[in-house]
Amino acid sequence: MNSFLKITFLLGLFLAFAMPSEAQIETPSASPSSKLEQMVGLTKVTVEYSRPSKKGREIFGSLVPYGEAWRTGANAATKITFSEDVVLGGQELAAGSYAILTKPMKTEWMFMVYPYASGNWGSYLNSDVEPATFTAPTAELPFEMETFTIDVGYLRNKSARIWFVWDRTMVSVDLDVHTEKQVEASIKKTMAGPSAGDYYSAASYYLDEGKDMEKALMWINKSIDMDDQEKFWVMRRKALIQAALGDYKGAVATAKKSKELAMAAGNNQYVQMNEASIKEWSMK
Repeated sequence: MNSFLKITFLLGLFLAFAMPSEAQIETPSASPSSKLEQMVGLTKVTVEYSRPSKKGREIFGSLVPYGEAWRTGANAATKITFSEDVVLGGQELAAGSYAILTKPMKTEWMFMVYPYASGNWGSYLNSDVEPATFTAPTAELPFEMETFTIDVGYLRNKSARIWFVWDRTMVSVDLDVHTEKQVEASIKKTMAGPSAGDYYSAASYYLDEGKDMEKALMWINKSIDMDDQEKFWVMRRKALIQAALGDYKGAVATAKKSKELAMAAGNNQYVQMNEASIKEWSMK
């Protein structure tokens, strides 16, 4: 093999091994994915969908036939998520994620809202799950919307509208949120002050970080006083705080109480931890 052929052969081998075995060419999606996040009052609304474009085609009644189920976008079922309970199109929906399928018609759309399971929109139509359904009228636009768009607008403290727009068609769906109920609950919680759980968390943090043990003891005692019944894991934390303060007699007494509660609850791990601590602290 002459020098030129040898070099060519070696270069070919190098390129063959240097190329990724599963190299793929990336190209733009015909219907790019989109994610919209919008606060309505105190409720977060998230819409995830794919956005097809008109590209000179006739849309409703042709590309999207009237009276047939549509994924409300492209590629996969459109997904909408609510952080709190809402009322969509007059239908009560619990906080969570939903797949929105529609049946577009000339004067109105029927909406079928399923608890979200996957992006496979056809699976919803073949399932036994009954969707929440409602209809909304169509409106004709004085212009063309080239790319399918879902938007959340007309924002108020307790409501908004979700718009579905494509070509010369727009459909508006009312969204109501329970802002007043959420605010009242927040006010009540704030005005009531820290809860037993808040005091427990604060005391646990101070214990774990080796901070002011006097404060930690005060907070754990407040947690115990506020709670309806004593809990073995809370008493265990108090015993550890007392031991950190050098009050071993008090720590032993509290650990014994924690042990009793753990035995009643059938938690052997806490029983063993308390027994080991009681033995250790009794010798101090």
